[in-house]
Amino acid sequence: MPWLFNLILAAHVGAGIVALTSFWGAIATAKGGRAHRRWGFVFASSIYAAAVMALVMGMLSLFWPLAMHRGLTDAPLYRGLFGWMMLYLGLLTLTMTRYGLTMIVNKRDHAANRHWTLVALQIAVLVAAVNCAVHGAILHQPLMIGVSIIGFGTTLTYLLYMFRPDPGRAAYIPEHLKAMVATGIAAYTAFLSVGLVEMLPAHAFNPVIWGLPTAGGMALIIYFLKGLKETRKPLRLVVSG
Repeated sequence: MPWLFNLILAAHVGAGIVALTSFWGAIATAKGGRAHRRWGFVFASSIYAAAVMALVMGMLSLFWPLAMHRGLTDAPLYRGLFGWMMLYLGLLTLTMTRYGLTMIVNKRDHAANRHWTLVALQIAVLVAAVNCAVHGAILHQPLMIGVSIIGFGTTLTYLLYMFRPDPGRAAYIPEHLKAMVATGIAAYTAFLSVGLVEMLPAHAFNPVIWGLPTAGGMALIIYFLKGLKETRKPLRLVVSG
């Protein structure tokens, strides 16, 4: 069975590398331009692929934690870390990507953001976040509890925006920005869950290391949101007479 996990892991890592590099292409290019859209397409496509692989690995680890990970002996612990948490992170990443892209597609039709499939995805993430936090508490794993907070925050803020009656013509821009950068945060966080286990096992579940992508991503969000505010000039009424 480990060969199956390793095969899926290889596909996950390959898609993850493409996502983690193309993310910076989308960040560095002019927003809304052709290059930005191309980098964004590559990023979103590779994120979807990596997220699907994460969901499959999570299911395998949930049912066969010791068979999937040779050398491990604590089945409940690794069922939680590589099963429940991997499933949650995969679903979270997939949902944030879908939300971010939807903001662009529905930029002139805000009501379409409340489609039942989009609402169901948010509820699924909320359930997965609660499940991750509960298992983290049972297993005494603060990391699982910590990452679940991201799901609570994104779900509540996304639903609040989706059900706002009139958010404004340009409100979709910061929503798209926050969602896609948050997707990058989740991608780097999820990638650490695999990479650190292989390279630095002693630090694989160090909350400080896991918190670095969140800190960097939040800095990017603040920077770009500040730039958006500075470029928006107040309308002036010109009275003739």
